Amino acid sequence: MAIRQIDGGLFKAMVAAAARSLNDSKEAVNALNVFPVPDGDTGSNMSLTMWSACREVERAPERSVGTVAQALAQGSLMGARGNSGVILSQLFRGFARSVGECQTVDARTWAAALKEGVDTAYKAVMKPVEGTILTVARESAAAAVQASRTREADVRGVMEACYQAALIALERTPDLLPVLKKAGVVDSGGKGLTLILYGYLEALRAADMGGAEAVAPSQAAVVEPAVSLPPPAAGAGAEGYRDNSPAAEVAFKLDDELYDLHFPYDTEFYIRGQGIDLEAVRMKLETLGDSVYVVGGPELAKVHIHTDNPGPVLDTCIRYGDLIRIEIHNMREQYEDIKARAGAVGADTAPVAPTTPATAAPEAPEEARLSAVVAVAVGEGVEAVFTSLGVARTVQGGQTMNPSTQDLLDAINACPTPVVFVLPNNKNIILAAEQAAALAEKQVYVVPARSIPQGIAALLSWQPNGDPDRNLQAMTRTLDQVQTGEITYAVRDTTFGDLQIKAGDMLGLWNGEIVTTGTSPEATLKDVLARMMERHGGEVITVYYGQGVEPEQAEALAAELQKLYRGCEVDLQYGGQPLYFYIFSLE
Repeated sequence: MAIRQIDGGLFKAMVAAAARSLNDSKEAVNALNVFPVPDGDTGSNMSLTMWSACREVERAPERSVGTVAQALAQGSLMGARGNSGVILSQLFRGFARSVGECQTVDARTWAAALKEGVDTAYKAVMKPVEGTILTVARESAAAAVQASRTREADVRGVMEACYQAALIALERTPDLLPVLKKAGVVDSGGKGLTLILYGYLEALRAADMGGAEAVAPSQAAVVEPAVSLPPPAAGAGAEGYRDNSPAAEVAFKLDDELYDLHFPYDTEFYIRGQGIDLEAVRMKLETLGDSVYVVGGPELAKVHIHTDNPGPVLDTCIRYGDLIRIEIHNMREQYEDIKARAGAVGADTAPVAPTTPATAAPEAPEEARLSAVVAVAVGEGVEAVFTSLGVARTVQGGQTMNPSTQDLLDAINACPTPVVFVLPNNKNIILAAEQAAALAEKQVYVVPARSIPQGIAALLSWQPNGDPDRNLQAMTRTLDQVQTGEITYAVRDTTFGDLQIKAGDMLGLWNGEIVTTGTSPEATLKDVLARMMERHGGEVITVYYGQGVEPEQAEALAAELQKLYRGCEVDLQYGGQPLYFYIFSLE
């Protein structure tokens, strides 16, 4: 029999069936990744996004399609992972907005909602690319609209037309994106969407055959994917600023009795040297001011101090190496300016300095700050580097596990500052970070770092009490000054550009693009680095070695690089990142 209307209960069953369909085939979607690297995660990201949506839907009342659609949009929004997950959440968001508070929907309303989802997704992407999930969504929604215009149209018939159009659009994606054609694959996000539509259709077919009870929500609930989720951000839920008024741009009390200006010069810089004794530097500086912290490592240390005379501070620290990125601010001048601006909006709206949670990074200074940084990182060594340079919260994630919007939002909210900078450090996390920023009740800036080295370089330009807009400009400006290399292995045979790649080959990536193959991680790294040097040159080579690389092996590589590039400084760090033997940078 024809299905003329969908109610809340049937829609819940459709969502559950869609989530199961996607979860069952997520590895097939992962395998469609154009890059033959071991981090093809589109299927996993979409499945986890859908699972988050399903959890929210299961808690929603079944009475109306509108209620279920809102739960679907909210769950997918907060659980969105990777670019594919974010786009999927936007499809659901537009759908929910279109159905509004409808108790039930007919074929025409259903088709119109699918189209509204497509329009919303296209608007959410700065530069929409055809031959992707967007194309599959657009052409399938157009087919649904066309099918809904007949007098006899029912929801199942509309979904049949929608699904068939999605399959045809998917097969056409290689014709629209040459990179897909050369790799011999269809778009992975588009494939994921066809699986969702298939799940919808299967639930409708079951209901149409009188088997609605077979897809009742209690039986159709999706099983949690067998993927390790990142733990909650440390200190998640800690109270932070909620004040977005002009006066809330400062992170300290506007009270002369509480704000000590005995040491008015806020001084911050880096020491680059060899064998820097952090504790010795800290002890000497404690006699020259307050709010002292010295963090980093024996080759690069970050120094912060409030002092009445920056001269002796610089004289003391220059004995340990070169001083770089020196910033000195007169806080008396800043304070008077802030008082004037706060007075203009009402002194009673001035914020009070937050108390730093006990779970905050131990190296964070005790004085209140204007801004904090959240960084996405994977590997205990990489996380330690970010923490040592002043990051307030690290979010576990990277190539193989993109954090969700909720993960990022929790970390943002856990920062005890009114301003937060987010370093995604992966191109597939930027959209989710921007989504989290839009949801936060504080001032959030996303610095579009696409790699770990870019994120570290941006962090070195960050001034905790600096003007947020200037900070964003400075941090963003550093990104193009860093050349990033990555060494991993191929998971399948393929052709990429002019390269004939065999499964197991070492792959050398330069700024995210495969440029060479090799037989060993070390030889491949040297090949990529030579290309970087030839085109850009550089002075500092930083190498982070990952899981499975022995320290002796990495040290031998560093020594060889030092001989090859005698005019450069070679810095070797333990990164601990999975799947990537080495991540390195040239500056």
